[in-house]
Amino acid sequence: MQVTEVHKRFQEEIEGIALLNTHEHLMSEKARLGQEIDLFYWFSHYASSDLVSAGMPEQVLEEVRDPSGPLDERWAKFAPFWEDVRTTAYGRALLLAARDLFDVPDINETTYQELSAKITASNCEGWYHHVLRERANIELSILHPLEEFDPTPLDEIDRSLFAPVIVMGEYITPCNLIELRALEEKTGVSIHSIDDLLGGIDVAFERGVAAGAVGVKVGVAYSRSLNFEKVVKADAERVFNQLHRYPVAFGEVAQQPPVSWSEAKPLHDYLMHQVVHRAIEHQLPIQIHTGLQEGTGNFLANANPLHLTNLLVEYQEARFDLFHAGYPYQGEMAALVKNFANAYADLCWVHIISPWVARQTLHEWIETLPANKIFAFGGDYIFVEGSYAHSRMARSNVAQVLAEKVETGYLTEDEAILLAHKVLHDNAVRFFRLPE
Repeated sequence: MQVTEVHKRFQEEIEGIALLNTHEHLMSEKARLGQEIDLFYWFSHYASSDLVSAGMPEQVLEEVRDPSGPLDERWAKFAPFWEDVRTTAYGRALLLAARDLFDVPDINETTYQELSAKITASNCEGWYHHVLRERANIELSILHPLEEFDPTPLDEIDRSLFAPVIVMGEYITPCNLIELRALEEKTGVSIHSIDDLLGGIDVAFERGVAAGAVGVKVGVAYSRSLNFEKVVKADAERVFNQLHRYPVAFGEVAQQPPVSWSEAKPLHDYLMHQVVHRAIEHQLPIQIHTGLQEGTGNFLANANPLHLTNLLVEYQEARFDLFHAGYPYQGEMAALVKNFANAYADLCWVHIISPWVARQTLHEWIETLPANKIFAFGGDYIFVEGSYAHSRMARSNVAQVLAEKVETGYLTEDEAILLAHKVLHDNAVRFFRLPE
């Protein structure tokens, strides 16, 4: 691709913008310091799905990621699949991180040992600040903590780099007594009725607000449809009462939920509406996973953003941040956000799914959506080097799209520069009500 003078000017302008990162999963640096890190730590997320899609058995993937095994033996198992994965955008992101952060030009049989050693050596205090602030020029990242990787409480998150959200998924989708007991332990609320469960949700909100949370996250499209019907409390309560049919013993509840997902839907729908009510009360925006699910073998149609229409119609005072461009439902996402003042469109994750899709989507959004409703970057990684690479890909995409909009006469250069600052920083600052 020939880089025009207009494109060069936009690249330079966008390099100077401190990004507001709308979505991350990074564990705390302290938690990462307690782990053994090498090259194959990078294959704990995203590229791992491409490896499985390419045919790597999941057991082999686990062996490759196990740092206790000899590195050369793990590379031998990994290399045949890497040749097919290195050309995906997930693979290109890792190649970019290797080049930029570790001065290793490729990931191959001659470089993997050097790169792995450098990744291991980088696992030291201050690495997050170096990568996120000094190299990626990310001002702040909105963080969805993953408790399975890092139990750091919300009030102990590094607020110089992150602002947390309140994660609501497990409160919305209980299917058995074990899950209710887990919520009891987390909230300190004994849950014997649906009102008790709502009390637990209140505790989660109160703690999150006290810890400085800036939003609410709902990621239940991994396990059910985003169609949340309006359900009367009595119907939800009948389902709730079924969760207590079996005792917690010998693991049978975990293996055979007392209610199926379809049976539980009235309860889960009711709880989602209750979460929206509380988000409105606390003036917190709601981030919702739509579109492609990480991993392989899921039911993609569950995550079509059009399923959310009834929520957008009813809760006009709420603010919804709709994730991942709804990929592959980008057009549906654009139509939805164009029609509803309370819906916003987020490109988080998309630049590493497909840079081309991200550019085409941003082209469409610029033409269809008000400029204040577009968020152009969310890193969405569990390891910091991936977030860096994603930020580089996002900057490149935004620069290219805006240059093309100017060169075709759709935007003036001044309009495009203003738009760059909006979609990469200003819109998110205002949406999350952060200090300007």
